[in-house]
Amino acid sequence: MPFARLAAPLASVGAGIWAGILLCIGAIAAPAAFAVLAPADAGQVVARMFAQEAYLSLALAIVLFIIERQHSRSAAAAGIGSVFSANLVLLLGTLFCTVAGYFAVQPMMAAARAGQGTVSFMTLHAVSTGLFALKGLLVLVLAWRFAAALRARPVATTAATIS
Repeated sequence: MPFARLAAPLASVGAGIWAGILLCIGAIAAPAAFAVLAPADAGQVVARMFAQEAYLSLALAIVLFIIERQHSRSAAAAGIGSVFSANLVLLLGTLFCTVAGYFAVQPMMAAARAGQGTVSFMTLHAVSTGLFALKGLLVLVLAWRFAAALRARPVATTAATIS
């Protein structure tokens, strides 16, 4: 039971940090790289950041999925929810965006840059950007939902978690 008391704050903090990482990469780091480096160098730096972010997103989504799955099962057993919660849908959406965006579209972008494939690099870049933005939005909603659920917990439960 101690893990159950720590799971909600852990999920809330994890989702918040994940949202911050996505915002920093998309809004600060990637544009800054293209602002100060030659396009080819900036592309390599940004590609490396997105590679690291993709694996981090997979890990965070899986950990949060496990936490939320346990919470959903407990809620369903108590008769106050479903085993398939909205948070699980959000997490599955983030997994889809990560897998599709990095592991499917990125290789296609590399092929398009080399003159192969039927879809242009710019079209694939727009798809990749859209998937990244959608993932960021899903994670922000997830962080908000986890934080709201944490705030809604009874005061005695929250105080017991702290001590």
